[in-house]
Amino acid sequence: MNFFKMLLRPDREELEFKEKAVIVSAANLLQIGEFQLLQLAYRKWHGRDLPEAMMDRLFATYMLHSQIPPWARHYARNILAQADQGRIDDRDPAYHRYDNEYHNSVPGGRVRFGLAVMAVILVVGGGLVLAEMSVGSPAGLLPPYLDEDTLKPRKQAISWGRSDTVTQSQGLSTDGGQP
Repeated sequence: MNFFKMLLRPDREELEFKEKAVIVSAANLLQIGEFQLLQLAYRKWHGRDLPEAMMDRLFATYMLHSQIPPWARHYARNILAQADQGRIDDRDPAYHRYDNEYHNSVPGGRVRFGLAVMAVILVVGGGLVLAEMSVGSPAGLLPPYLDEDTLKPRKQAISWGRSDTVTQSQGLSTDGGQP
């Protein structure tokens, strides 16, 4: 039934989730995730970080049931009001307190990458040189390495079992098998 309701009124979900849209808009203004905004709101309202025990419950009620705590609504509305007045700096470290710090480089990564590239070049290049040296007179520059002698046609006729290569002395009769 929900599918048909959605077909009849596609904007129904937006009307039902106006409060969630406030949270999403505030998070987008600060360029952070919605749950990070909830963490910031909790800290602002209660003066301490969101306890680990409450995180799962808050996440489930917000994401699955779209229930927004009043302190989160208040914080999001304040962010939107400050943005309208031009007082929000999305690069302020206070808003990015809960961002994960990702390191883009691995310690010694460039050296390891250079060594790996050199090893691949040595293995592939060495294989090509060995293949070139193992063939007497190669027919071409690139693999497969075949000798020119292998590719030359043989002067001797090859018998493929055709009847025109069988002689009379081998026991074949031309009179239909009658003696």
